[in-house]
Amino acid sequence: MAATVMQVLDTTIVNVALPQMQGELGATSDQISWVLTSYLVASAICMPLTGFLTDRLGRRRYLLLSISGFVLASMLCGVALNLGQLVAFRLLQGVFGAALVPLSQAIMVDNYPREQRGKAMAIWGMGVMVGPIAGPTLGGWLTDMFDWRWTFFINLPVGLLSLLLARQVPDTPRRERGIDWLGLMMISLAIGGIQYVLDRGNGDDWFSSGGIVTAALLAIVGAVGFIWRGLSSEAHPLFDLHMFKDRNFVAASIVIAALGLSMYGAMVIQPIMLEGLFHYPTMDTGLIMAPRGIASLVSMMIVGRLIGRVDSRYLIGSGLLIGACGTWVCTHYNLDTSPFWFAWPVLLQGFGLGMIYVPLSAMAMSTLPARLSAEAAGLFSLLRTMGSSVGIAIVSTAYSRGEQSAWNAMVGQFNLYNPWLSDYLARMGKTSLDSTAAVQLAAELQRQALMVSIVDVYWLITYSFLAMLPLLLLLKPRQAAAAAPAVEVVMHE
Repeated sequence: MAATVMQVLDTTIVNVALPQMQGELGATSDQISWVLTSYLVASAICMPLTGFLTDRLGRRRYLLLSISGFVLASMLCGVALNLGQLVAFRLLQGVFGAALVPLSQAIMVDNYPREQRGKAMAIWGMGVMVGPIAGPTLGGWLTDMFDWRWTFFINLPVGLLSLLLARQVPDTPRRERGIDWLGLMMISLAIGGIQYVLDRGNGDDWFSSGGIVTAALLAIVGAVGFIWRGLSSEAHPLFDLHMFKDRNFVAASIVIAALGLSMYGAMVIQPIMLEGLFHYPTMDTGLIMAPRGIASLVSMMIVGRLIGRVDSRYLIGSGLLIGACGTWVCTHYNLDTSPFWFAWPVLLQGFGLGMIYVPLSAMAMSTLPARLSAEAAGLFSLLRTMGSSVGIAIVSTAYSRGEQSAWNAMVGQFNLYNPWLSDYLARMGKTSLDSTAAVQLAAELQRQALMVSIVDVYWLITYSFLAMLPLLLLLKPRQAAAAAPAVEVVMHE
C-alpha cells in the first residue's frame, strides 16, 4: 500500500507545483502541460504490460523494480535543468509508476481470504485517499517554503519505506510467457493517440488542429488493429480474453470508465474556481479540498464493514446519489460565496466517492480466477485512467467554451439602455462610460462569465452522477454471483 501512497501523492503534489515550474523553466502554459501529459501517456501505455511482466519477473521482483525505478526517476526530475529533461524524466517516471497501483491491489487481494476482501479493499482505498487529503496541502507548502523540486524529492523517504515493505511481499512463481508485440504496438498507438487528443484537444481547438486529427486517426488505427489482432492471433495475446467473459469484470470496467467525469470533474474545476476566480492561495485551496479525502476515508471504513452484508449495487447507488447532492449544492455558487460553502459540499462528494470505489472494485474481480489478478488489475486501472482523462477533457472543454458563451451573451446586452448598466454607472457616480469604467466593467463581466461557466460545469457533473445509476443494472447481484460455479477469485480496483 505504501507504493500506492507514493504514486497517488506524487500526482497530486506535482499538479500544485506547475505554475512555479513554468516560471523557473521559462515555459509557456502549453509547454508546461507536457510535464503531466508525458507521465500520463507513458503510464497508460505501460499499464497493460503488468500481467506479462509479473509472470516473467515474479510479483515481488517486479514491484521492487517498479518502486526503485520510480524513486530514481523522481530524483532525476528534481535535478532537471530544463523543460526537456523534466519531460523525459517524467516519461521514465510514468514507465515505472504504471504498475504500482495494480500490483499493490492484487497483492492486497491475494493475501486476504474471499470473505475479507471487501475489508482489504477498504484498507487499500484509505491509502489511496492520502493523495487527495495531503497532496494539495503538502504540495503547496513545499512549493511555497522551498522549491518545486521538493515535490519530487519527497518521494525518496516514501520510496525507501516502500522498498523495505515490498521485500516482505510473497513472491509468485516466474513462468515463461510470450507476448504479442504487434498487439502491444497497436494498443500503444491507440492509447498514446487518445491521450494526446484528450490532453491537447482543448488547447488546440480540437479537430481544427492538424495534430489532433492525425493523433485521432492513429488512435483509431491502433484500436482497430489491436482488436483485430486479439481476435485473430492465438499466440500469446496481450490480454487473456477469458476476462471479457466475466460479466462483473466487464460491467464494472464500463462503470469505472464512465465515472471519469463524475469522479474527477469536481476535483479539476474546484481549484480553477478557488485560485483563478476567488484568488485563494495554494495552501488555502488545498485545505478546502482536503475534506474530500477525509470523508472518503470515513465512508470506506463504513463500506468495508457492509460489503458482504449489503448488495454492493445499493452501496454504489447510494454513493452516486450522495455525490450528486454534493455537486448540486455547488450549482448555487456565486461571487459572494463564503469559504464554508466551498468546503462542506466537498465532504458529500468525498463520502459518495468512497462508497462507490470500494464495492465497485470488489465486484470487478469477485468472480475472476486468481491467475488473472495482475493482468485484470492492469486493465481495470487502465480503463479507470482513460475514463478520468476523458472526464477531465470534457470538464476543461465545457469550462472554456461555457466561459466564452457566457461572455458573448453578456456583451450582447451591453448598451446604455440596459437598466443594469445604468445602475452600475450610478453607483460609480458617472453618467457615461469612460475608459476607466469600461475596464472595470469588463473585469466584472469576465468574473461573472467565469462564475456562470463553473456553475454550468457543476450541473454537468451532477447529471453525470445520476446518469450512472442505470449502469448498475449491468452488475450481477451478490446472490447471483454466489450461485455461480465456485472458483478461486481475486478482487482489484
